[in-house]
Amino acid sequence: MLKGAFNDAILEKSAGMVGQLAPVVTPCHGRFVALDIDVSPFDNSGTKKEGISWTYKKCIGYAPIFAYLGKEGYLVHLELRPGSDHYQKGTEDFLGQALSYTRLMTDAPLLVRMDSGNDSLGNIKVCREGKAEYIIKRNLRHESAEGWMAIAREHGQLEEPRQGKQVWWGEQYVEKSETQEPLRIVFRVTERTMDTRGQALLLPELEIETYWTSLPDDPRTIVNLYHDHATCEQFHSELKTDMDMERLPSGKFQTNELVLLLGMMAYNILRLIGQAGLEAGNAPIRKRAFRRRVRSVMQDLIYLECRVASHARRRVLSFERHCHWFKTWRQVYLRFAPG
Repeated sequence: MLKGAFNDAILEKSAGMVGQLAPVVTPCHGRFVALDIDVSPFDNSGTKKEGISWTYKKCIGYAPIFAYLGKEGYLVHLELRPGSDHYQKGTEDFLGQALSYTRLMTDAPLLVRMDSGNDSLGNIKVCREGKAEYIIKRNLRHESAEGWMAIAREHGQLEEPRQGKQVWWGEQYVEKSETQEPLRIVFRVTERTMDTRGQALLLPELEIETYWTSLPDDPRTIVNLYHDHATCEQFHSELKTDMDMERLPSGKFQTNELVLLLGMMAYNILRLIGQAGLEAGNAPIRKRAFRRRVRSVMQDLIYLECRVASHARRRVLSFERHCHWFKTWRQVYLRFAPG
């Protein structure tokens, strides 16, 4: 991977731009702003590009890792990786860098969310050193479902949302030699003896969810906060589909890495434009929206029809008289225009 000053400059400028121009970075829980870390494979099958290999999504390509901030999904950091790289490879360094760049965007307390591929005490250590709270889904590895069922029955609180379905919520504290304090585990254990149509199951179905967390909140809150982490898939889709970044253009790994970093800058600019357009309050959209998809921003505000005209020795943009998006475009332009 290219570790040049140019790459660092892009990351710093992108973070500084968001910190200076973002209308708001919306928290997910109280004052906590989410920092979501996730890997999303890029399918580059049918090519002979440097670094592509078999990914966990069963395609040939890359496996870049991304860090998104807030409910808006501003891109904090990304790193292009070979497709065969494990989720956790290099993630501790990546997480530390992401926390540093995040401080250029917001002073709010952070909540790091990561999935089971990043179940590592190293990540917990980085979060603690960076003064960030965390929710990390645990990889059960060699832990049995029956063992967790026994723990749930003994220590959990039972609820029965419907006949044939029982759910236990609870917490456990475990000692680890690598940490000075006990680590909190929140769990949700579900047992189904009947499906939703009332058909009895031959054998009970067990579903185990366990999470490392530093938050003191009740288990339901912790699990719901983690489930919001799935919003990352929408952000991935905007990069890969709306901006057509999935199939990177070069055969050189370092060139593709640079293209992806420049794509991050463009993504954040489009996100800022979209959020500023919503803040203007006069966007002609059918229903209330919290976040504008990148494709919608491009269609409504970037591809807006106009022509360049000369008037009073000046060049001006001339829009259609009945352009529905002109007022929004003008307010966004005035917000970001220099001077």
